[in-house]
Amino acid sequence: MKKTIPLLIVILGGLVWVAWAFSPHYVLQEVFYNQFYLPWAYASSSFGMLLGVISLTMMHTNKIKRRAPKWQYSYFFFGSFLITCIAGFVGGIQKGSLFMWMFENVQMPMSATMFSLLAFYMASAAYKAFRARSPEATVLLVAAIVVMLAQVPLGVKISRHLPAISQWILDVPNLASKRGIMLGVGLGSVATSLKILLGIERSYLGGD
Repeated sequence: MKKTIPLLIVILGGLVWVAWAFSPHYVLQEVFYNQFYLPWAYASSSFGMLLGVISLTMMHTNKIKRRAPKWQYSYFFFGSFLITCIAGFVGGIQKGSLFMWMFENVQMPMSATMFSLLAFYMASAAYKAFRARSPEATVLLVAAIVVMLAQVPLGVKISRHLPAISQWILDVPNLASKRGIMLGVGLGSVATSLKILLGIERSYLGGD
């Protein structure tokens, strides 16, 4: 009974969502979505945020207690979390407040730094992956070189046709591969959803 009721709720909710997605009926589109789902979603979002805070707090607390690797950084989490909360509660989140100053002068520069590091990781991964060890790898290497050269002024100086070739690579072969990947992801999502709706997939209930 402890798992039967949650399973029935998931199956019933999933079937209602399927009906809402494929049926334009007023009861589903207006009554269910606007008058039932949205108010409950807004009400439960605060509890979801609280659950996330509790989960992070427990995780970092256990990390400090166990002296796990890099446990010292957990103190930075608690410190930054408290400072951000106090700034938000005291000064609000409007323009010019302490919270927005911290967001613009701390959070945004840190995010920019993280994204800038991705360029080095991508260059390293490209060096490891784009080695002409086979005909397929050679084609990938040539295509990558053409696309990267077309993004910088040097590529246009080498050949005025490089931007057009690069755009063709992105619009035809690259787009075809992306569509194949998206089809695979879509079919996998449908299969997983069906397993959940039919009660075959029950890992979200916990246990074995």
